[in-house]
Amino acid sequence: MSSHGPISVVPPAFLEALAAVRRTGCRSELRLEEIPAPARLAPYALALAADVHERVPRSALGAGRTGTDPHPVIHGEELATGRFILLHDPAGSALWDGDFRIVTYIRARMESEMGNDAMLGSVAWTWLVDALTESGAEYRQAGGTATRVLSESYGTLADRNDTIDIELRASWTPGDGNISAHLEAWAEMVCTFAGLPPLPSGVTALPHRRFS
Repeated sequence: MSSHGPISVVPPAFLEALAAVRRTGCRSELRLEEIPAPARLAPYALALAADVHERVPRSALGAGRTGTDPHPVIHGEELATGRFILLHDPAGSALWDGDFRIVTYIRARMESEMGNDAMLGSVAWTWLVDALTESGAEYRQAGGTATRVLSESYGTLADRNDTIDIELRASWTPGDGNISAHLEAWAEMVCTFAGLPPLPSGVTALPHRRFS
């Protein structure tokens, strides 16, 4: 968290938002932790980093560990990564149309068939809108960009396969103080980008986060 003053003068609205963030539960596949927040975007800010990795059983790697292994699954290839930044300016911002703003980033590698789909950007934006709607997060002034990144290798790396990544950068102004719903929606988005299926109805996600 970054702020321009001691904790004793942090606005109550921002402290309430921080408490809401810390109460938010996320899927166990998602690793979420606090990182240094940008200092120039707003007087008060909180930044979180998230990633989803392929979960590989040790037995599949020939490690020979048994069912008594406390860590039978290890992290493999990164499937998706993202950033969630909560900004607060007590004076408000005409550009934000409010005193809070959420800025997000998600990146994931796509299968070639989907990565080459001309509609991929609009699909990614639809995923975000649907996630916010399903979580009950009210918002306004939403905007974003979706970028496809093609990586081709040459020379000594020519035997590597071409890859296509999708990057979604988006921001919006919360329509209410329910910051937890916005974080839940974004976290679900990261999991969607990673190719994870939605949680079955009635199943509660377990918190998996490290906040300092």
